[in-house]
Amino acid sequence: MARKAPVSDPADDADAAHEPANWAAGVPGVAHALAQSWAQMGARRSLTTLRLLNQADGFDCPGCAWPDPGPRHRAHAEFCENGAKAVAEEATLRRVTPEFFAEHSLTDLAGRSGYWLGQQGRLVEPMLRRPGSDHYEPVSWADAFDLVAAELTALERPDQAVFYTSGRTSNEAAFLYQLFVRAYGTNNLPDCSNMCHESSGSALTETIGIGKGSVTLEDLENADLVLVVGQNPGTNHPRMLTSLEKVKRRGGSVVAVNPLPEASLMRFRNPQKPSGIVGAGTALADQFLRIRVNGDLALFQALSRRLLDAEDAAPGAVLDHGFLAAHTAGFDAFAAHLRTLDEADVAAATGLAAAEIDELAGRVLAAEKIIVCWAMGLTQHANAVATIREVVNFLLLRGNIGRPGAGVCPVRGHSNVQGDRTMGIWEKMPDAFLDLLGAEFGFTPPRHHGYDVVDAIRAMRDGRATVFVGLGGNFVSATPDSAVTEAAIRSCRLTVQISTKLNRSHAVTGAAALILPTLGRTERDVQAAGPQVVTVEDSMGSVHASRGTLAPAGPRLLSEVAIIAGLAAATLSRRDQAAAGHADVDWAGLSGDYRRIRAHIANVIPGFDGYEEKIAEPGGFLLPHPPRDAREFRTPSGRAVLTVNELSVLRVPPGHLLLQTVRSHDQYNTTIYGRDDRYRGIRNARRVVLVNPEDLAGLGLADGSRVDLVGVWTDGAERRAPGFRVVAYPTAPGCAAAYFPETNVLVPLDSTAERSNTPTSKSLVVRLEPRDER
Repeated sequence: MARKAPVSDPADDADAAHEPANWAAGVPGVAHALAQSWAQMGARRSLTTLRLLNQADGFDCPGCAWPDPGPRHRAHAEFCENGAKAVAEEATLRRVTPEFFAEHSLTDLAGRSGYWLGQQGRLVEPMLRRPGSDHYEPVSWADAFDLVAAELTALERPDQAVFYTSGRTSNEAAFLYQLFVRAYGTNNLPDCSNMCHESSGSALTETIGIGKGSVTLEDLENADLVLVVGQNPGTNHPRMLTSLEKVKRRGGSVVAVNPLPEASLMRFRNPQKPSGIVGAGTALADQFLRIRVNGDLALFQALSRRLLDAEDAAPGAVLDHGFLAAHTAGFDAFAAHLRTLDEADVAAATGLAAAEIDELAGRVLAAEKIIVCWAMGLTQHANAVATIREVVNFLLLRGNIGRPGAGVCPVRGHSNVQGDRTMGIWEKMPDAFLDLLGAEFGFTPPRHHGYDVVDAIRAMRDGRATVFVGLGGNFVSATPDSAVTEAAIRSCRLTVQISTKLNRSHAVTGAAALILPTLGRTERDVQAAGPQVVTVEDSMGSVHASRGTLAPAGPRLLSEVAIIAGLAAATLSRRDQAAAGHADVDWAGLSGDYRRIRAHIANVIPGFDGYEEKIAEPGGFLLPHPPRDAREFRTPSGRAVLTVNELSVLRVPPGHLLLQTVRSHDQYNTTIYGRDDRYRGIRNARRVVLVNPEDLAGLGLADGSRVDLVGVWTDGAERRAPGFRVVAYPTAPGCAAAYFPETNVLVPLDSTAERSNTPTSKSLVVRLEPRDER
């Protein structure tokens, strides 16, 4: 029996904030996870579902991409609080029916909060918004596929369509999707990586020859020193805390580098251990550097400069000269540049005292095996690619890439965002991939690069793209410059969302719009050949199977694979099959048996040979990584590259602050699980801005003041996020933080990272304009 969804949309009214927490997880983490699960699924469904989460014979978490331990080392409850919330959201008993859409117009839905929309439950029927209508109405699958096919084949050029992908898509669905899009004739395959870790991929490909991290879970847990930079594991990937706890218990050190103090990095109470229930837990961070927003490039240059100085004082005792000579290029230019580093610029950029950096340098010199982990705190700045190149420089100096217990660790957020890219979801796939794809299916894939997320928005805004298809995700809420993005989407002829849950992208649509509801990862997927499994790739390059166990939320749901195959068959069958260049694909056959998709993947993508046999093994298999496996660097020179990166201090006008957008603890990407952020002391609110007390005094504002956030950028356009409550918080001086997607309106579409084109959501210059609340 479907449960009735809540109908009220709660007001954003923050309670008085208490002091931020100084520890994470423990009994409260368990209690919150179970409370959310029982509210959405009921007690019995919660217990039967959660026990299979991240188990070798179960299903992969639909939340983050943190890797699983080996099968012999997995706990009985191998999930975290936010993983349980992600499952509860997907496996909820609430349903969004045609009656719901008859009651709620698009105008109504567009005025609702993201939290309210998500709480309505699972989408279970294909729905169509006809041009001129303010309501969705039911539509058959056949008619939905025909409508998309008619719009796509009516376009003058395939590049007038955009095909977006979220990171929750399985490998099988992602491979089939990119095959359909390229068989249709375009490389317009923007994905969530464009907004998150594109900077990591750009920097790592340039410097070490592959855009993925170089460490495994075992490496991380055996490191001497782990730097956690621009990352909040306690909210975004809490199972990482268990690995950091192992680092500490084995005698290693952890250093946190972040503008905000994060409770999880102070002390972790592991809820699966007695010490986490009744004891004090484990103090994780041996040192916390409260760095100024965008100061990370300067910090790593300062650390590398200290290593050069230490080598000067003790020649041959600090740098790994053998590794540098055999495996790297560019050292002399890099070293010469660093010797010009101005410590005053370092202090201005980082906000740190020289003694703090000296202390960290001492830890570096004492450590043999070092890993640097980072997330979007590094990737969403104009100089993000340069910053990550500087991280690589720092590690290369002492040979800390390509040996056990050391390396680069970009922590991808969404559950299969890395796998999607491996499968070909990228607007700039290399010719080697396209050659193999074309040979496998007998067609010539397009070679010109397609649109990434930012370029796709520009194309829709300018009328160069008029059809949008979204495979998962919440494009409207995830993207920058909200007013521009929403206007761009509304200018389309057709928008299509392949989704499990209701979100703002279903309320902000083109002239015509389709909702195509799909199975979730928790659900059984039965096709013509019987029950199916899918596969995913975690943040460290391990591929494993995922098997849903629940009955589908509704009888009319199709799998992502089936939806893609239906769209492809309907679209491509309309074209002249006698024309040269069309792919020879049995879409129905692939949809009926995912093993056939995996066989094609094995023929096209290196590392997937023996795919079916490998995923039959508990825990799956690790993909090749040349720098990690053999210290082989597939750059043009055949060596890892030390780069020269200019330090430019991001200076803020008087009376302004440097704002970063962040997640609350009751949130995953744009999915809002609740309205509290208990580790930061925020209750019942999302429109809050965290500001250092000294900055508040200087601005003449008090804790609790109501303000508008007004963005300042070079184009002169005013971007305003109204109605925020100021919260005094110990963030770095001169800096502030507020939740996205509420503050995405402040991120200029054209303010992007050099080379990666990632929006600069972590370095926004804003002023706080007091509101007259009378």
